[in-house]
Amino acid sequence: MGLIRVAVDVSRNGGPRETVEFLVDSGAVYSVLPRRVWRALKLKAERVVKFSLADGTTIRRGVSECRFSYQGVTASSPVVLGERHDEALLGTVTLETLGLVLNPFERTLKPMRMILARVRSRS
Repeated sequence: MGLIRVAVDVSRNGGPRETVEFLVDSGAVYSVLPRRVWRALKLKAERVVKFSLADGTTIRRGVSECRFSYQGVTASSPVVLGERHDEALLGTVTLETLGLVLNPFERTLKPMRMILARVRSRS
């Protein structure tokens, strides 16, 4: 399986916008913004979350929220405020809020099949 990178616009509500090349990481829950980007957007941590790395190390990172725009679709999503050497990652929460799913065989993002349940009333 290869790496998948996509260019996505990120912004703060009513603030500046940046285009970022993200590595799509289906194993990551939240997306990560590099320090340079979230500072340019003037994002602030709304909370601090503990994360476990693959080697078992625990780290703490600030989490905020920003707008992601990809191929005409825009949605808000939580975002980890990366530190000095953290890479831009696009995680599953952001993919889902954008209505996208990773196709690892074609190495592309595809529209998610949206399912809505309807409850029938008994008369």
